[in-house]
Amino acid sequence: MLNRYPLWKYLLLLFFTVIGIVYSIPNLYAPDAAIQVSGDSSAKVIDAPVLAKMEAALKEANIEAFGGEVTAKTAMLRIKNAEQQMVARKIVQKALGDGYVVALNSASTTPGWLQSIGAAPLKLGLDLAGGVHFLLEVDTASAVAKRQEINADDMKDKLRKSKVRYASIVAQKDNQIIGRFRTAEARDEAISTLRGDFPTLLFATPDSQAAGEFVFTADFTEAGVREIEDYALSQNLVTLRNRVNELGVSEPMVQRQGRNRIIVQLAGIQDPAEAKRVIGKTANLEFRLGASPDTLVSNKEEFPYKDELMQMQRGNAALERQVIVTGDRVSNATSSFDPETNQPQVNITLDSLGGTHMHRVTRNNVGRQMGILFIEYKTRTQTVKNAEGQDVEKMTQYVERKVISLATIQSALGVQFRITGLDSPAEASELALLLRAGALAAPMHFVEERTIGPSLGAENIKNGVDATLWGFGLVVLFMLVSYRMFGVFANIALGVNLLLMITMLSMFGATLTLPGIAGIVLTIGMAVDANVLIHSRIREELKNGASPQQAIYAGYERAFVTILDANLTTLIVGIILFAIGTGPIKGFAVTLIVGIITTMYASVSCSRALANLVYGRRKNLQKISI
Repeated sequence: MLNRYPLWKYLLLLFFTVIGIVYSIPNLYAPDAAIQVSGDSSAKVIDAPVLAKMEAALKEANIEAFGGEVTAKTAMLRIKNAEQQMVARKIVQKALGDGYVVALNSASTTPGWLQSIGAAPLKLGLDLAGGVHFLLEVDTASAVAKRQEINADDMKDKLRKSKVRYASIVAQKDNQIIGRFRTAEARDEAISTLRGDFPTLLFATPDSQAAGEFVFTADFTEAGVREIEDYALSQNLVTLRNRVNELGVSEPMVQRQGRNRIIVQLAGIQDPAEAKRVIGKTANLEFRLGASPDTLVSNKEEFPYKDELMQMQRGNAALERQVIVTGDRVSNATSSFDPETNQPQVNITLDSLGGTHMHRVTRNNVGRQMGILFIEYKTRTQTVKNAEGQDVEKMTQYVERKVISLATIQSALGVQFRITGLDSPAEASELALLLRAGALAAPMHFVEERTIGPSLGAENIKNGVDATLWGFGLVVLFMLVSYRMFGVFANIALGVNLLLMITMLSMFGATLTLPGIAGIVLTIGMAVDANVLIHSRIREELKNGASPQQAIYAGYERAFVTILDANLTTLIVGIILFAIGTGPIKGFAVTLIVGIITTMYASVSCSRALANLVYGRRKNLQKISI
């Protein structure tokens, strides 16, 4: 017969529908509001006493919490009232102190049997269910100061190569470089030599100078300062995006705001405490030669060791002020174990310029020590009284510089070498991640952390669901009125289509946003469009004198090519939107692509199976309801 499916096809369609129902069920379980705690470094262990301290602090503040969970790195506590989540975070942060990172999270309530088969609820974007919103401020002044220090060192190298004598070249705290010479001729020759290599600097000779001293000053031009600030912000944007990608966050938004701020929005993240710690961490390395006993005091600095035992045994380490290379010259970094000592280490690969500097310095200083300085820009949170006498949080930034290792240079180093002296494999892995993602060109500080409020998210969800239901309802009514029994087939297929869309988005871990809901509503209209083509073809065949069975067969067979072409062109547009779009555009593209795939399945296969089931076995079919 023309319109009969074998049993295996019906079983296959039933199987996919049941799978769609099962994997859509987790979306019926709303997550609990929670706070999550991790250490400010990977080496810190979070244990049961930490959780107990969290619970005690919240109990004292009359905030009901439950369902505490502890792993080796994090502790999570669910909050009964979602509106108290932000207050709970502040209370726990104050109770634990600055050695911990407290972040907002949502805890899954999906039953265990669904989790065991990999079923998870659909991830919702910031505009629907919230997520973490960070506003970070880039310390561009530090980037300018750092560039001037590098310029001062480069000037010395340039003048030495040009055999121009100088007394001193120093970068001042006000970002002005001062060069001192013994003769006016040497000063003028130095300016002539340097001006071409430093186009962003404005050279000048002060009118008042000390007797017997000839000075030039070098200040950044306004365009030079803006160039450095733009570079610092751009580099930090790239680094943040790399770090977010390393964390595996779905559809993050990392974008510039104003002259020196960056917005980071993370929707659907599973570990916001880890995200806050890694994203906000400004870690860098400096490789310096160890200071010899006869090094001038002005040319060396002392730093404590990161290893507390080594600090007790050796005291502070003395390093030269001049930096060989910094972490921004690192092109790759991986963590591993030293095969001899079985201690954690980080394998470093420098870029070509960094490798050249490292090779030249270490080749000329075999037998001397080289120190690796680990620099972290941290934030300390304190509770202070404001003008109205209320307790408010005040964040203070500070810099922590510690020596990871101080070892003797055995031979000239190149682009590849390793760092040892780390506390744990977790610390080695984190350092490798930060270096691999790229060094920050300037320190950053958290200015604001918040979530999209649950009321706004709930309102967006309600509006989105209402739009979907209205669209679905009107389409169902139109199909019933226009096509009767075949309209019933189309409506059932439309329901299966919607179910499979939610299933695929959930299984693939896609993040649903408000534009994504618009994509779903659009897909509903496009889905029945395929059935309209099929039904119109069936009507046309009946008018031309075909039998009902032949009309049904011709309608599905001949309309399929048109449906395929129409959906294929839309799919190409959706892929392009996904490839080049960001944020809301990408969210819309995801649902559009998934909707087209499910539409091709549901509108053709499911509706035809229903038509075959109802009409296909009737031998003397004279009339159909369409």
